[in-house]
Amino acid sequence: MSEPLILGIESSCDETGVGIVRGNDLLANEVASSMEQHVRFGGVVPEVASRAHLEAIVPVLEKATATAEVDLSDLDGIAVTAGPGLAGALVVGLSAAKALASWLNKPLYGVNHLAGHVAVDLLEHGDLPTPCGALLVSGGHTSLLRVNDIATNIVEVGSTIDDAAGEAYDKVARVLGLPYPGGPVIDKAAADGDPAAIRFPRGLTARHDMAKHRFDYSFSGLKTAVSRWVETQQRDGVTFRIADVAASFQEAVADVLTAKAVDMCQEYGLTHFLIGGGVAANSRLRTLLAERMADAGVELRRPRPGLCTDNGAMIAALGVQVVKAGLPASAMDISADSGLPVETVLV
Repeated sequence: MSEPLILGIESSCDETGVGIVRGNDLLANEVASSMEQHVRFGGVVPEVASRAHLEAIVPVLEKATATAEVDLSDLDGIAVTAGPGLAGALVVGLSAAKALASWLNKPLYGVNHLAGHVAVDLLEHGDLPTPCGALLVSGGHTSLLRVNDIATNIVEVGSTIDDAAGEAYDKVARVLGLPYPGGPVIDKAAADGDPAAIRFPRGLTARHDMAKHRFDYSFSGLKTAVSRWVETQQRDGVTFRIADVAASFQEAVADVLTAKAVDMCQEYGLTHFLIGGGVAANSRLRTLLAERMADAGVELRRPRPGLCTDNGAMIAALGVQVVKAGLPASAMDISADSGLPVETVLV
């Protein structure tokens, strides 16, 4: 039997993505971002994102099908992000997927955005050894997962109890007078800084916190600590290097993310681990995680940075796994679920 040919649509935040995948082979991955429209607001504005999706979905779909050079009638199904994400943005993608599935008379698969960040790694490194650990880290989510089966059994072992790591990057960038989005600019600034210049706190790593939140994250305190440190220096007229603050902040984030990831692998006897999500493109996080996983004897899988951010390929890749698992198609009246838990892979 030939590998499933799936078209995936992603519209959970500010990227409109359409990907086409056959098995683990990526045929097309087209993305239109509305990031520039949100810069002046310092963050994603849901209404602006939704309108941008409406304008981009058809051109992106047309470009993806042209790139893949496949006949839409040959598709085995349409996969689409059903959640989590911004409700209005999700609705645009869902509506497009439903229309396409109805027109082509193809099955519809409403899948989980977070699980897609795990599945996208298959396009680069092949089938996923299970059980496997995963760290999903982005502007809206920071979670540690145990992946027993990508299509049917994902368990959230830990998550952030307040800010996501990417959100903390955005807020610290604002404090430092750097542009939005904060992740890339802080990563760039940190390259010229001293990560040991300032010892910022590592959230939920104290003994009493570890008893209750061993695998959970917290970045709100770190964000506040950076803000107060900067305010104190400015109040006292002390000159400081933004690069040192950026590097020290980034080191605190990478340190706690990787330490808890390794701890989870050791606790559950996991020998394979992957990282996904937009912040997974961060240079320091990728380097430190590779070093610590190697020391722990864990094989690390890291998708290339271009596949870490939101895209349609990850949704198509997950759709392939759902089809191969023989799971039933979604109903045509499924709704967007902005709070869809990662354990629910298929709606």
